[in-house]
Amino acid sequence: MSSLPSRAVVPGPARLGLLDETAAASLDELGWTTQADLAVLWSLSRAPDPDLALRALTRLRAAVPDWADLEAGLRERSTLRGRLFAVLGASEALGDHLVAEPATWHLLDAADLPTAAQMEETMLAAVDAVRATGEHIGDDDHVFRARLTGPKAVVALRLAYRDLLLQMAARDVAPAVEDEPVVWFPEVGRYLADLADAALTAALAVAIAEVCGENDVPVRLAVIAMGKCGARELNYVSDVDIVFVSEPADTTSARIAGELMRVGSLAFFEVDAALRPEGKAGALTRTLASHLAYYQRWAKTWEFQALLKARPMTGDMSLGWEYLHAVAPMVWEACEREDFVSEVQAMRRRVESNVPAELRTRELKLGRGSIRDVEFAVQLLQLVHGRTDESLRVASTVDALAALNAGGYVGRDDAANLTASYEFLRLLEHRLQLTKLKRTHLLPEFDDTEALRFLARSAHIRPEGDLDAAESLRAEIRRQSQRVRRLHEKLFYRPLLESVSKLDIDGLRLSDDAATRRLAALGYAKPEHALSHLRALTGMRGRRGRIQELLLPTLLEWISNTPDPDAGLLNYRRLCDELADQDWFLRLLRDDGVVAERLMRVLGASAYISDLVIRSPEVIRLYADSATGPKLVEVDRGDVANGLVASARRQKDPKRAIAVARSLRRAELVRIASADILGMLDVPAVCEALSSVWGAVLNASLQVVIADSLKDGEAAPARIAVIGMGRLGGGELGYSSDADVLFVCSPVAGVDESQAVRWSNTIAERVRTLLNTPSADPPLEIDTGLRPEGRNGPVVRTLGAYSAYYRQWAQAWEIQALLRAHPVAGDAALGTAFLHMADQTRYPEGGVSPDAVREIRRIKARIDAERLPRGADPHTHTKLGRGGLADIEWTVQLLQLRHGHRLPSLHNTSTLQTLDAIGSAELLSETDVTLLKEAWLTATAARNAIVLVRGKAIDQLPARGQQLRAVAYAAGWPEDQAAEFLDNYLRVTRRAKAVVLKVFGG
Repeated sequence: MSSLPSRAVVPGPARLGLLDETAAASLDELGWTTQADLAVLWSLSRAPDPDLALRALTRLRAAVPDWADLEAGLRERSTLRGRLFAVLGASEALGDHLVAEPATWHLLDAADLPTAAQMEETMLAAVDAVRATGEHIGDDDHVFRARLTGPKAVVALRLAYRDLLLQMAARDVAPAVEDEPVVWFPEVGRYLADLADAALTAALAVAIAEVCGENDVPVRLAVIAMGKCGARELNYVSDVDIVFVSEPADTTSARIAGELMRVGSLAFFEVDAALRPEGKAGALTRTLASHLAYYQRWAKTWEFQALLKARPMTGDMSLGWEYLHAVAPMVWEACEREDFVSEVQAMRRRVESNVPAELRTRELKLGRGSIRDVEFAVQLLQLVHGRTDESLRVASTVDALAALNAGGYVGRDDAANLTASYEFLRLLEHRLQLTKLKRTHLLPEFDDTEALRFLARSAHIRPEGDLDAAESLRAEIRRQSQRVRRLHEKLFYRPLLESVSKLDIDGLRLSDDAATRRLAALGYAKPEHALSHLRALTGMRGRRGRIQELLLPTLLEWISNTPDPDAGLLNYRRLCDELADQDWFLRLLRDDGVVAERLMRVLGASAYISDLVIRSPEVIRLYADSATGPKLVEVDRGDVANGLVASARRQKDPKRAIAVARSLRRAELVRIASADILGMLDVPAVCEALSSVWGAVLNASLQVVIADSLKDGEAAPARIAVIGMGRLGGGELGYSSDADVLFVCSPVAGVDESQAVRWSNTIAERVRTLLNTPSADPPLEIDTGLRPEGRNGPVVRTLGAYSAYYRQWAQAWEIQALLRAHPVAGDAALGTAFLHMADQTRYPEGGVSPDAVREIRRIKARIDAERLPRGADPHTHTKLGRGGLADIEWTVQLLQLRHGHRLPSLHNTSTLQTLDAIGSAELLSETDVTLLKEAWLTATAARNAIVLVRGKAIDQLPARGQQLRAVAYAAGWPEDQAAEFLDNYLRVTRRAKAVVLKVFGG
C-alpha cells in the first residue's frame, strides 16, 4: 500500500475519493498539493471515509500546537498516518476527542499497545489513586482510594479512557489504510475487557473515596464481570454487566456499589447489574452465602447460562474467586434441571420474537443468523457436555468453539466456519459502534449504498469481481448470516447423525452417553429411544438413507421446537416406514422446506393428526403453498362434499361405500386439523369445516343405503331428511363432538304412512350401524337421543307426527333443543318443511311460557350441581365448567326462548351469530356479549386443542406441566406461555360466568 505510484501530477480530490465540495480548499489549507505529499494523499484516500478524515484533519491542524511534528511524522512514518487517517475516517467521536485533546496524537506513534497493568496504572493515575487501607485488603486485590472525586474525577476518567480506547481503535482499523498487521477479533475483545477492568477499578477507587473518605474500607467487595466483558470479548461500546459480592452486604457495600455504577456509567459505558439474583428488584449487593442460597433454590436456567461468562474483574479478588468456585458446580448441573429445555428454548424464541420483523435482516446481534445464534448454540453445547468434560469450561465463545472441536462435539469445518462467521459479525458490530461511539447492532438499510460502502471500507472488505464495496458487503452479510443459521441448526444434530450412521464428514463420533445427553438437552424425554430412531432412519438403504442424512439435521431442529419431540421423531419414523416404497415423500421434504417444517410441527404437536396422516399421507402434498397461499385452506367445502358423495355412490357395496366415505373424511380431518394447528384457520372456520364434513358423510351414507335398499327401477316409498341438532345444527362441531340428529320422513304419494315409516326406520338404523362401526379413525357416532321421548321414542317420525308431538307434549328441554335444528342431509325440501314446523314450537306467538323458562333455569341449576364428572376441576372443564361451553350456549338459548318470538334476528342456530344478534338487539350490553363470545371461542379452542394433543375426546384442561404446554401450543400460544394460556382461560371464563349468572338470575 505504501509504495508511491508514478504520477506526473497530484491527483484531484475526486481521484482521491474526496466528494465534499470543500475538499480542494481543505487540501490547500493543509498545503498538501505537491508531489512530496503523494504518499500522504493516497493514504488519506484509503481512509474508510476520506471526507470525514479530511474535515477532522483541518480541525486538528488548528488545534495541535506541534502540527509541524505531526505533519512530518505523517510524511515519514506509514504506521502513524495509517492509524491517524484510519481512526479519523472511521470514528467521528474519536476525531472529536483528538481535536479536543490534541496532544493525544502522540499515542498513535507508540510501538506497542499498553498492557492490562499499564492501563490500570493510567486509569488510577487519572484520579490520583493510592492503595486503600483495611485489614482484609491483600496485595492481589484491586482496591484503591482516589484523591480526585466528584465531577472532575468523571471528566478525568473519561479522557483517560478515551485515550486508551483510541489506541486500540487506531491499530484495529489501520490495516484498511496502510500495511499494518491485522489485529484479530480475540485480541480486540481482550484489550477492551482489560480496559473495562481498569476503568471500573478506577471507578471503584472514586466510589470508595466518596463513601469512606480517608477511613479504612470496612467491607470486602468483589466485582464480577458477566456477559461479553466476563468472556473477554467486549465491544467498543457495550453495557458492561456486573454482579457484586460483599462481606458483609450492608448499606456501606450497597453505597459503594451504587457509586461505582454511577461513576462508571457517566465516564465510560453503561454499567448494568441486572444479572444479579432477582434482577433489578433484588439487592444490589449480597453475601456469598446469599448468592448461593438464591442459585440453589430460585435461579432460572438462563441465570446459570449467564454464569458461564462470570469472571472476577476488580475489587476483592480473593472473594471474587471464592464466588466463582462456589457457583461453578451449579452451572454444570443446570442441564439436569427439569425445566432446562423449555426455558432455554423459550429464551431463544423470546430473543427472536422481540426483534421487529422489519429489522430482522439488519439486526446483527439478535436476528436470524446473528451473533446471538452463535453464542446460544455454543453455550447450550457447553452446558450439555461441560458437566463431564472440563475442557469445555471456558468463557470465550471462540475458545469454546475450539474446545468443542477438540473434544469431538463439533466438526472441524463447522467449528472453523462458525468461528469465522462469528468474528465477521462482531467485526461489523465494532465498526458500527466506532462511528459515534454509540451502542448499536443495526446494519444500514441495504439500499443505503453510501453507508454500506463506508462500513465495508472500515471493515477491510474490498470489492470482488464486478461488485463494488457496498455490493460485496451486502452479499457477504447474506452469506455469513445464512451460514450461521444453517450451522446453528446443524450443530446439535450432525454429530448425532455421524455417530449413528455411516456418515463421517469430520471423523466425528459422539459416544452414546454424549449423544443421549445432547438429545436430552434438546427436549427428548427418552433420548435413548430417539437415538434408536435416528439409527433406523439413517440406516435406510440406498438413496433413501442418503436423503435422510441430508434432511435430518434440519428436521430434528424443527421437531425439537415442538411440545413433544419424542412423539414427533417416532411419528416421523412411522411415517417413513409406512411410505417406504413411495419415492415422492422424501423428495417432497427435500425440495420443499415449507412442507417439511409444517409436517414436523404437526408430528411433534398432535397425536390426533399424526395417527391420521399415516393413513392419509397424500394430504402432506397440501402442506405446500400455491401462488395465492397455503393449499390447506384453498379447498372448497362444496367440492369436498360433492366429491365425497360421488365417490361413495360409485361403490355398489354399502360397506365399501362407507369405507370410501371414511377415507375421504379422514383426509379432510387431516387437512382441517393441520390448518388449525398451523394457525391457518380460526376457531369458527374450523368448526364450520368439521360440520360440513359431517354433513357430507351423512348425505353420502344416506344416499348409498337408500340406493342399496331399492331394486332396479324401484322408487323409494318415502323422502328422508336428516336434521342436525346441537353443535352439528349450529355448524359448530369440534373434533370430539358427536353428531346429534333427528330423522324425519314423508311418504310419497300412494304409499301407506306406516309402510313409509318402517322403511325409513330400516334406512336410519342401517346408516347408524354402518357409521358407528368401530375403526381406527375418529368415531362417527350418530346420536338420536334428542328425538321426541328421547331414547324411548321411534328413531324416525313423519313430519306430521313430529308436529303433533311438539304441539301437545313438548317439554322445555325439547323446545330448547329445537333452537339448533337445521337440515344437514337428505331431502332438502323436507328439511325446510321441518324447520317451518319447528318454528311454531321454538318461536311460538307470544313467546314460550314462563313455566318453560323456569324449567330451563331449573335444569341448568341441576346440571351445574350434578353433571360435572367426578374429580373434574370446575374451573378448567371446557364443557361443563365455570364459564365453559354449556354456560355460554344455555345463556344464548335462554335469551332466544324469551325473545325469539319478537326478534327474528335471534332465529339462528349458531351461538356466535346469535350473540351478535343479541348485542344488536341490546338484550345484553356490548361488553357482556364480548365476554360471552370470547369465552366460547377460548373454551372451544382449548377443547379442540386437547383432542389434537391427546388424540381422544377429553374436556378437562390438564394441570400445569408438559401436557398443558402442548395444549397451549395446539391452541395457538407459544409453548413457553402455557401459564399465560391457563391464566387467560381462567380470567375469560370467570368474567363470562358473571354474565351467565346475571342472565340466569344467580
